[in-house]
Amino acid sequence: MSGKPDQEKINKRMSLIKHKVLVLSGKGGVGKSTVAVNLAVALASAGKKVGLLDVDIHGPSVPKMLGIENMKIEGTEDSIKPFEVGDNLRVMSIGFLLRNSDEAVIWRGPMKMGVISQFLSDVDWGELDYLVIDSPPGTGDEPLSVVQLIPDAAGAIIVTTPQSVALIDVRKCITFCRQLNLPVLGVIENMSGFVCPHCGKHTEIFSSGGGKLMAEDLDVPFLGLVPIEPRVAQAGDSGQPFVLNHPGTETGKLFANLLAPLLALKKRELETELSAFGNCDTCGKGKETMKIAVPVDSGVVSAHFGHAQKFLFFDIDRSNNSIASPVEKTPPPHEEGVIPEWLRKEGADILITGGLGAKAKQLFGQFGIEVVTGAPPEEPARVVGFYLDGSLKTDSNACGHPDGGGCGSAGGCGGH
Repeated sequence: MSGKPDQEKINKRMSLIKHKVLVLSGKGGVGKSTVAVNLAVALASAGKKVGLLDVDIHGPSVPKMLGIENMKIEGTEDSIKPFEVGDNLRVMSIGFLLRNSDEAVIWRGPMKMGVISQFLSDVDWGELDYLVIDSPPGTGDEPLSVVQLIPDAAGAIIVTTPQSVALIDVRKCITFCRQLNLPVLGVIENMSGFVCPHCGKHTEIFSSGGGKLMAEDLDVPFLGLVPIEPRVAQAGDSGQPFVLNHPGTETGKLFANLLAPLLALKKRELETELSAFGNCDTCGKGKETMKIAVPVDSGVVSAHFGHAQKFLFFDIDRSNNSIASPVEKTPPPHEEGVIPEWLRKEGADILITGGLGAKAKQLFGQFGIEVVTGAPPEEPARVVGFYLDGSLKTDSNACGHPDGGGCGSAGGCGGH
């Protein structure tokens, strides 16, 4: 686990995840894991596909807070299956790999970085809207490793309590983010006052508002005050996330409101690519949306364009840089020039395929469709992700016809 990280493999896994968000704090005991768990569960309840990664190597608490601490995970030689909670939440933690909950993890930095890199490269997260990463307190090996291994992370949510002793350390955490060019999505002030479970009265046991003042001083967004409420602690101990069982309470509503900055996120890795598009009335560049078409055979990008079993259409919302789930459609009969016209009618702006000849490219050009050829026979969503982040590696001729000759002919791949 202490070997060199496989960055290429990590990039491939992460390319399927739209938004990677770290939950950080410079101070321990501020309720960071509580915030991470409830945010992840709230996002999943909102219909988002969510992963929750617990990288607190020495004190993993996510399995306990979700009631899955005794579960075992499965995997193969080169992949690990995260534990699935319901339909939309996938979870991974070092806690799943310990023989018992009392076992201590006594590792130095290289070992910790090794297991974190494996969580990112080997865990089969699949396609996700969000990956929420619960980090241990401080600015040490674990959060540093995550930020270095995921350079396109969307940002961090910082958790603090209102007391000065916590704020001193949390300010350092914000400095940490700035030095690593990690956006601060906002600050949450946890344990801000006490809500009586009987009468609902709010009492300030500690001070209140320190997190808000700090956020204003450091010019970062402030997301809200979360009071001390006994049911929050009880929910964590019982493995029943608070937002699921008490959504109508004031604290439940506060947790729900914290989703706003996450739901408003733009996919950072798309911004440079999409902003590079000019204005073109025929090819879709400059429109608010862009549609990418991919021919598919047996679950991978087709090498024979005209013989594809189906096409997947990926919609990209240019206003917020989000990618919608693909729509599958069956192409029309194989006749010369039919598919280019069909794709134009379906609104395709870009075609990513294996092989395509010069004649076919001319046909697509006439219909205002940009063509990317030589795509590898891999999962379509992954290929689209590589194209959008600029890492797609193409061959000069991926079609099975020698020298691409059949692809540009009337009866070949591209003419259909």
